[in-house]
Amino acid sequence: MDKHLRTKQPKTDPILAASSSTEEVSSLEWEAVNMNQEEEDLVCRMHKLVGDRWELIAGRIPGRTAEEIERFWVMKNN
Repeated sequence: MDKHLRTKQPKTDPILAASSSTEEVSSLEWEAVNMNQEEEDLVCRMHKLVGDRWELIAGRIPGRTAEEIERFWVMKNN
């Protein structure tokens, strides 16, 4: 007899599992981030250099958080 009995694991829907483990917020629920032209230019230039490293970009703009920078980028580019 086989010592290792296989038990059937219930299949989980990957889409359902992903949606239940993360909470996504639609852009309609986000408050717009107003930036001056210098900040926008810096965000665009930094994104070209470092990609989606929002903490790094926010560190270059006084008074801005990584969340604000990411929200600005997503709302502007989607």
